[in-house]
Amino acid sequence: MHRRALRLLLAIVMTATAAIVGTVATAGTAHADECYTWNRNLARGATGSDVTQLQIRVAGWVGYGEVLALDGDFGPATEAAVKRFQSAYGLSATGTAGSATYSKIYSLQDPDCTPIHFTYAELNRCNSDWSGGAVSASTAKYNARRTMWKLEAMRRKLGDVPIQVSSGFRSKACNDAVGGSPTSRHMYGDAADLVGSPSFCTLAKQARYHGFNGILGPGYPGHNDHVHVDGKSGQYWSAPSCGIG
Repeated sequence: MHRRALRLLLAIVMTATAAIVGTVATAGTAHADECYTWNRNLARGATGSDVTQLQIRVAGWVGYGEVLALDGDFGPATEAAVKRFQSAYGLSATGTAGSATYSKIYSLQDPDCTPIHFTYAELNRCNSDWSGGAVSASTAKYNARRTMWKLEAMRRKLGDVPIQVSSGFRSKACNDAVGGSPTSRHMYGDAADLVGSPSFCTLAKQARYHGFNGILGPGYPGHNDHVHVDGKSGQYWSAPSCGIG
């Protein structure tokens, strides 16, 4: 907790300093981060792996029903997501990612690149080495990290109300043991079953704005006690009791 508080304080100080000086800070002024450090400002037209890293972290800040492609190409959709991220955290919504934006991201992530309010352990109570699913262990873990960043955005949009994950990645054996679908996205690592203080309908409805193609909730068979979100390729939303689907 002390490390997170210190990093947040540093981010606030850097943002305030840039505002006082009245100049646009460059990416080079941002402090190094244990997970990933950006070394240039990014705006529409930029390409590269650093764009992809940015897209992972703003993928939850899309519009209704949208999914942000993690293609390393800073286009209009990425710009819009960056603007929403900036607005959500009180930054100037320029759509250009620079020092202040990176500092905010650094304050939101742990050294293992997961967002501060979610952990790999929470997204995997089945098999700690992430093996045995429908994809390689590294892919399953990567998919889980992408899902966590979308959930971090959703949590923020709900007013920083805690969201709990009751089930994430499952190996095929774990999925069979709980009676999961043979095609369950849990075996890909990009699915999460949500519980917590917001109502299930609130969770299901809000998920539509955070890059989830799959949403299942109250009224869908077997989903009256949680909300399922995932990253399947085609959109399928069904939560009849919440007016979805």
